[in-house]
Amino acid sequence: MQISISRDELLKPLSFTAGVVERRQTLPVLSNVLLQNKSGKLSITGTDLEIEVVAEVSAESVTGGEVTLPARKLLDICKALPDNAAIKITVDADKAVVKSGKSRFSLVTMPATEFPNIETSEWDIEFTIPQGALKQLLEKTQFCMAQQDVRYLNGLLLEITQNNVKSVGTDGHRMGVSEVKVDGLNVSEITQIIVPRKGILELGRFLDDTDAVAAIKIGKNHIRVELGELSFTSKLIDGRFPDYTKVIPTGQTKKITLDKQSFRHAIQRVSILSNEKYKGIRLVLENNMMNISAHNPEQEEAQEEMPIEYSAEPMEIGFNSTYIIDAANALPGEKVDLGLADSNSSGTLTSEQDKQTIYVVMPMRL
Repeated sequence: MQISISRDELLKPLSFTAGVVERRQTLPVLSNVLLQNKSGKLSITGTDLEIEVVAEVSAESVTGGEVTLPARKLLDICKALPDNAAIKITVDADKAVVKSGKSRFSLVTMPATEFPNIETSEWDIEFTIPQGALKQLLEKTQFCMAQQDVRYLNGLLLEITQNNVKSVGTDGHRMGVSEVKVDGLNVSEITQIIVPRKGILELGRFLDDTDAVAAIKIGKNHIRVELGELSFTSKLIDGRFPDYTKVIPTGQTKKITLDKQSFRHAIQRVSILSNEKYKGIRLVLENNMMNISAHNPEQEEAQEEMPIEYSAEPMEIGFNSTYIIDAANALPGEKVDLGLADSNSSGTLTSEQDKQTIYVVMPMRL
């Protein structure tokens, strides 16, 4: 097999596919990317058995069949070469020689027959969505995903309904819900899938903030997102996501509109002296004033006052400062609305500029 290609043509698709490859693999071949000749185009595949990324790239010439090469080493070689360098890869038996100018690298190959292929079934749902809309939908909720909590399945819920896609992320202490309209999305019943955390984070790397089309296919066990020359496939998590509708508070009697920057900065300052593990802050509301305070086991304290429009009965409530700041950062506009019921009920953060998104934060006992 012989490949002639410019460094700039190879670098981006190689970085996408090598990105899913784990450094420590149980199967040695999973440390490699698969290079294939597909009708004169170079196809590059990387997988960790859960996620598969395939990128097609135009090369000056591709001859021969297929081979696997060490993903990280090949990527590091490409990064180290100068811009617009010409690269020639020649495969002979179990070795591949990468030449560029006066540079020469000899890499060990592995047979392409050992490279695993993610077997996908038929697709039950297919639709298209602008990449920018999908990117924003994921970014608004992915930071709420659990990291190592089995109950919440360490993934993001995607709920597909008629002309609508909703994303929900939760770790049991906070939740983010957002949705986007998708014209022409025709489904007979509500479909819920859970995409693993790593899949969501990897997919976010590939999406552009443009109107370029993302073609989405959903099957029993997989989701595939096709972005032009790039194809992303992820296994789905088999399990039931918690009923997020029961978590969204109803009957909130207090709504405080806050200047987002002032609120965020005040919390950041006060949280400097909060407990390092729990990051707890206390909000005290009374007579057009919000008092924000924190203390830590070293008996240190911080306080800040913010004027607000508030005439209901006095109340106080504790929150994790990080959760409040994350939600405020994700909401657009200069104002955020803090919704409250009482000291023991969850609070919500919303924005008039994005009525499709809501963040729910559980209260803390301080």
